[in-house]
Amino acid sequence: MKRNDLILAAIIIVIAAAGLIYMNIAKQNGDVVVIRVDGEIYKELPLNKDTSLEIKGVNGGTNQLVIKDGHADIVDASCPDKICVHQRDIENDGETIVCLPNKVVVEIESSKESEVDAVAN
Repeated sequence: MKRNDLILAAIIIVIAAAGLIYMNIAKQNGDVVVIRVDGEIYKELPLNKDTSLEIKGVNGGTNQLVIKDGHADIVDASCPDKICVHQRDIENDGETIVCLPNKVVVEIESSKESEVDAVAN
């Protein structure tokens, strides 16, 4: 590798790091937990109120959702693989937890408009 190759690699790393830092700073906490079962809204809950809810999924499946300290987490599920239980808790706008066997999607939404906007061409 030549000197210019190292400079180019360093510039790319700095730009990537700056992008990651900006995306982490731009994250905004959500305030509503939206629960969907089989694509339909099942329930909406405030993220700032501690609660526990058993979600009835498809084919008799269940998921146990816990909202505590501004975080939503699925702590138990009737599905065989329990991938949704092993996902981390969510708190920021746009984050989701998905249980495919029970067709349950838990998503954080914000009532405020985001300052970051994506434009597709």
